[in-house]
Amino acid sequence: MDLAQEGLMAFQGEGERVAEAQESLETAYQACEVITAEHSRSFYFASRFLPREKRRAIRALYAFCRVTDDIVDEPKENAASALEAWRSRTLGTEGDASDLIAQAWRDARSRFGIPEVYAEQLIEGVSRDLRRTRYEDFDSLARYCYGVASTVGLMSMHIIGFKDPNAIRYAVKMGVALQLTNILRDIGEDFELGRLYLPKDELALFGVNERDLASGRIDDRWRRFMRFQIDRARTLYKQARPGIALLDREGRFAVMAAAELYGGILREIESNDYDVFTHRAHLSARRKVARLPSIWLRARFGATRILQQELDQ
Repeated sequence: MDLAQEGLMAFQGEGERVAEAQESLETAYQACEVITAEHSRSFYFASRFLPREKRRAIRALYAFCRVTDDIVDEPKENAASALEAWRSRTLGTEGDASDLIAQAWRDARSRFGIPEVYAEQLIEGVSRDLRRTRYEDFDSLARYCYGVASTVGLMSMHIIGFKDPNAIRYAVKMGVALQLTNILRDIGEDFELGRLYLPKDELALFGVNERDLASGRIDDRWRRFMRFQIDRARTLYKQARPGIALLDREGRFAVMAAAELYGGILREIESNDYDVFTHRAHLSARRKVARLPSIWLRARFGATRILQQELDQ
């Protein structure tokens, strides 16, 4: 065999390996699509409005977060070691190609230059569920929310794109608002799992105790407590919203849609008379679609105005 033939065969072999790698990566991203669609209708719906590459990366990020959370949620005696193994598979640039979610996430993180520290902080934040089930005050709860949610916003920013570093502080607030919404929606489910993500000092302030939660008691004390928490979440959304104008234009609609749709969960909680024990608040697909035109207009024309109003204050 002459050198030309050897070179041709080597070239063809390399081409086949590249094609196989691309096929494997495509399968990995498809697995992330399935996980996102199955576990978060609101996130899947909002991310539809990103360009393809960014949409795939955002859903890989969601799948990475979902698997991280599931490792802690499952009743396994070796959850800590399983979480450490997951950390090894998802951080860095090399890993087992058979782990589809880890493969897609490593590719997305590399492709969009997502700082590894945020993924580290998320894994550490989620791992707190292995050590802590109660929070004394809102400051300690907010630190937890940063670890499990604000870090997601900070990673999302690198996928969506931003030019002004001031966007970071807004993303932190948005993450806390989104996580607080999740917490309020899932109070009953979390309490059944032995976890209470509500400030103990504020529960006491409103005269609510864990016996009330165990019985799912809805009374004026509980309503006042929930109104206080919902008002706080809405304030955080309002404070975070100007940051949308600091994102790349093509990603603003998806972020505003996520914020608005999650904010709608708060209204559903109110409509259910603050019963988060027997009702899980959510928006139907029809109602989500109905809200899209107004969300698009605000994302397209209102985001910069909202930011300017804050700067003028």
